[in-house]
Amino acid sequence: MIIVAAFYHFFDFTDYEAFRLPLLDEMKRLQIKGSLLLAAEGINGTLSGDRASIDQYLGHLKQHVTKGEFEHKESLCDRQPFQRAKVRLKKEIISLGQPTSLAKTGHFVEPEDWNAFIANPETVMIDARNAYEVHLGSFERAIDPKTKSFKELPDFVQKTLDPAQHKSIAVFCTGGIRCEKFSAWLLEQGFEDVYQLKGGILKYLERIPEAESKWQGECYVFDERVAVGLGVTPSATASMCQACGHALTEADRQHSEFVPMVQCPFCVEA
Repeated sequence: MIIVAAFYHFFDFTDYEAFRLPLLDEMKRLQIKGSLLLAAEGINGTLSGDRASIDQYLGHLKQHVTKGEFEHKESLCDRQPFQRAKVRLKKEIISLGQPTSLAKTGHFVEPEDWNAFIANPETVMIDARNAYEVHLGSFERAIDPKTKSFKELPDFVQKTLDPAQHKSIAVFCTGGIRCEKFSAWLLEQGFEDVYQLKGGILKYLERIPEAESKWQGECYVFDERVAVGLGVTPSATASMCQACGHALTEADRQHSEFVPMVQCPFCVEA
């Protein structure tokens, strides 16, 4: 069984460029596939491999790169969800398109406390993912900003929310990285009480049993699995349009505009 490990860590990484080739060589040596981003603000990656290789590589990162611990999310897959190993240099490991200090971010809410927290009707809950991700699933009552990229979120907030009226904001995303930066930006805009789901949707799906889960649908992931469900198990129904790349549900494939290998309803809309 293949282990899929997703992680990020913000830290001062000024010499990140020197690590690209050594980290890529180590991935290849351990036969690990996936993508690792390096920037002056930290690292962001999703990697896949056998148990021993993943453990060894994460240990290598903690010892030689981050010089300390960081959390990661795990799921299982019966085949390699990535085709090759990549280590890329970036200006940011995630870009909001706005200068943002990470000195102060939103309060973390543990997955076990999330249900009770979002039950408060006064809390504005924002899905910080893109529209094509939200299409497969989200939390009930969550606001879908209908964005095409993460950089569109500030414009959505400025047009929709007011710090004087919306006192409590809760944000969530796939693994947590977008929410950490987004929550920091919200605080800079004057929103006082900002919260984020710790570990993101993936950690929620991993920890919260089906009987207690408030998640509806599946969670889009950026690899060949397309989506995962409760228990972070690979989706048995989600697929990808071979023409436009949009994620598809069973209902999408039953649509009159769907033609296998040719088009889907989203191709027609475009």
